[in-house]
Amino acid sequence: MDTYLFFKVRRLLAAASLGLFTAFLCAPSGYAQGLAAKETIDTIVDAEVETADETATAREQRVIAAIENSRDNAAQIRKRVSVDNLKIVFLHGFGPDCADTASRSAINAKLEDFATDITAMREAIQGSAIFYHAVDSRSVLLNDIVAVEFGQSDDVTVMVASTKC
Repeated sequence: MDTYLFFKVRRLLAAASLGLFTAFLCAPSGYAQGLAAKETIDTIVDAEVETADETATAREQRVIAAIENSRDNAAQIRKRVSVDNLKIVFLHGFGPDCADTASRSAINAKLEDFATDITAMREAIQGSAIFYHAVDSRSVLLNDIVAVEFGQSDDVTVMVASTKC
């Protein structure tokens, strides 16, 4: 008789556990913070996000240095909990219709050399609410991000490839 009772109680506990687990998985995500409202994004980002347009040749050395630091910058992105000022710079001169200049070739060579580090940096941006929502709020695609540069205090520059020549 004891064995029968043991198995019956065990089945009941298993069914209850499965029911609770299913309820947890199927629960509505009403408690998650939505991102439809601009105020929500501003609260998450909590940084001034500005954009600028520049030519790749004007920033060649800074872009190359930032590309070379992509692995360290990925680690910095993961650690950041706040950013004071985030600047998104669209670098012109990367499009297929653009003339092949020396700086474009040098930057493209660095992009190829550090491809895995750049992928790690993009994944870190995707995993960071601060960085992801800042670039997403300006309709920047992750694959267009070339490099990230950390400046004084909590200032960050995200360099993005633009198709304009």
